[in-house]
Amino acid sequence: MKHGIFRKYAYAWLTVAFFLVSIGLHWLFGWYAFVDEAREHGTQADVAGYLVIMGRDTFENWQSEFLQLLWQVVGLAYFLYIGSPSSKENDDRLEAKVDALIRITGGEGADRLIAKLDEHYLRTGGHPQPHEHDAEIVRAAGTGRVAAGQGGGA
Repeated sequence: MKHGIFRKYAYAWLTVAFFLVSIGLHWLFGWYAFVDEAREHGTQADVAGYLVIMGRDTFENWQSEFLQLLWQVVGLAYFLYIGSPSSKENDDRLEAKVDALIRITGGEGADRLIAKLDEHYLRTGGHPQPHEHDAEIVRAAGTGRVAAGQGGGA
């Protein structure tokens, strides 16, 4: 697991690299343009004046484009993840269909199995837990029995 952090967050690392390269080049070429403009006006380019102008221009671009995109991508993904009412609409429909299929094929233990699955995969605080299937619950599905220790009231 030597390079696990890089593989796990490869998209984030690439995004950070693209951001740093692009902002660095933006400020470098901005400095060249600032020096040329100062030369055309017969003045000396100073770092303080450059920082004010580039800070203003960078923040203006950041505000109008990057924050809008960031909100659309990250904000919407976050609300989908926490299960906002608008993102749960299709989940509820799908869950009802799966419950119906379990009842059709699950026999007498179907309601207990559904109750156990609901308990096992309960979202608490908007976060689904756990992130993997319980092998015993999965093996018991469709057999008409509830997995050992999986009894539940229905």
